[in-house]
Amino acid sequence: MTDLFDFSSGNLKVSEAYQPLADRMRPEKLEDILGQEHILGQGKPLRMLMQAGLSGSIIFWGPPGCGKTTLARVMAKHSDAEFIQLSAVTSGVKDLKAAFEQAYELRRRLNRKTMLFVDEIHRFNKAQQDALLPHIESGAVVFVGATTENPSFEVISALLSRCQVLILKPVAVEALLNILLRAVDTDRKIGKEPKISIDESALERIAQMAAGDARIALNVLETCCDVARQQSPESPAFGAELVAETFQSKMLRYDKGGEEHYNLISALHKSMRGSDPDASLYWLYRMIEGGEDCRFILRRMIRFAAEDVGMADPFALTLAMSASQAYDYIGPPEAHLCLAQLAVYLAAAPKSNALYRAEKLVKQVIRSGQEPSVPFHLRNAPTGLMRELGYGHEYRYPHDFKGGFIDENYFPDGLENSRFYKPTEHGKEKLTAERLRALWPKRGSSRD
Repeated sequence: MTDLFDFSSGNLKVSEAYQPLADRMRPEKLEDILGQEHILGQGKPLRMLMQAGLSGSIIFWGPPGCGKTTLARVMAKHSDAEFIQLSAVTSGVKDLKAAFEQAYELRRRLNRKTMLFVDEIHRFNKAQQDALLPHIESGAVVFVGATTENPSFEVISALLSRCQVLILKPVAVEALLNILLRAVDTDRKIGKEPKISIDESALERIAQMAAGDARIALNVLETCCDVARQQSPESPAFGAELVAETFQSKMLRYDKGGEEHYNLISALHKSMRGSDPDASLYWLYRMIEGGEDCRFILRRMIRFAAEDVGMADPFALTLAMSASQAYDYIGPPEAHLCLAQLAVYLAAAPKSNALYRAEKLVKQVIRSGQEPSVPFHLRNAPTGLMRELGYGHEYRYPHDFKGGFIDENYFPDGLENSRFYKPTEHGKEKLTAERLRALWPKRGSSRD
C-alpha cells in the first residue's frame, strides 16, 4: 500500500525513534481492534464485509482517537486495495487529482482497486467535495472519509448519498485499559531493559482520564515511561501519582465551534426546563471546564428566564441579568459560582412558557398580511389638526376610573378580544391569571 505523502523512499527518512507509541501500536488486523463492538462485533455487517474482503464508500463519524484511521487502513488491507491517505487540512483539488490519476493507472495496469482515505473530510469545501463525486460514482476509488463533525452539517448531500455513515464511539474505559496493557506487554521501547514497573492503578487512571481517546491514553503512557526513566534510570517505576501530575486534569471533549457545543447547551437548557438542579449543574460545569465562554452560557440562561420561567417567576429574569453583571464584575473562576446559583434557581423555579407561546401567536397574526389601522381613540393627538380629525377622540383614561381600569377595546377592527397571552396556573403567574380573568371575562379562561 502506498501513501501520497510517504517519504520513506525519498530524501526525508523518518527515524523510528520519533514514531509515537500511538502509531507503533496501531492495529493491522481486524481482530486486534479493541472497542467499537457496536459495528465490529461478531455478526455485525461491517465485520462480515471486511472479512469477505468487500468494501463500499463509507464516512466514519466519531471523536478523536476512536480509531477512524486505523479502521480505514485495516479495511484496505482486508480488501487488498491500494491505500491512499490525504488530510483535508493540508490537501486540495490538486492532491485529489493526483490520487485519482494513480487510482486509474493502478486499475489499468494491475486491475487493482484503490481506497482513498480523506481524514477530516469536513475541512473540504463544497468544490473539493464535489470533485470526489464522479470518481466515486465510476468506481475508480472506494472512498472512506473520517470526520469529528456531524456529517449532516459538514458534508454535502451528494457525497452523503454515495456513502454509508457509520458512527464510532469514544473507546470504553475497559478497552482503553486493554490497549494500555497490550502496549506495556508488546512495545519493545516501553518493555526495554531495565524493565519499567508500572502500577496497575496508574493504567486505570490513564484509561479513566483519557475520555475515550486511545491516542491520548497511549501518549500519556509513553510520557510517564519517559519521565520515570529520567527519575530513576536503574529501576524506573511509576504509579497513579505521576499520571496525575502528567494529566493535570481529566480530558474533556469539547469543541466550542462544533456540534458538542450545541449538544451541551441543549442538555443544560433541557435539564433546567425539567427542574433538575443537579443535572443542570453537571452540564453547566461540563461546559465551563471545557473552556466555554461563560457569557454565551449566560445569554442562553437569560433567554431561558423569559422563555421557560416567564411570568411564573418574573424575578428570574432580574436574577439572570444580575448574574451576568456579577460575572463581568468578579471575573472567572470565582464568578462561576454566580452561574451555578442562577442555574439552580432557574431549574427550581416554577415554569411557564405562556410568554413564548404568546409571542409565536402574535407574530403569526401580524405576518398574515393584514395591517388594520390604529383605531382613532388610541392615536396620539399632539396638534390641533389631529384633534379635529378625531385623533384620540373618546379615549378614556383608565386612572380616572375605579381601580384604574375601564373595559375598553385596544385592538384594531377585526381583532377585538383576541387572545395571545394565556397565563398558566404555575407560580406567581397564577395571580396574573386570576387578575386578567377578572378584568377581561369575555376573553375566556387561561386554559383556553
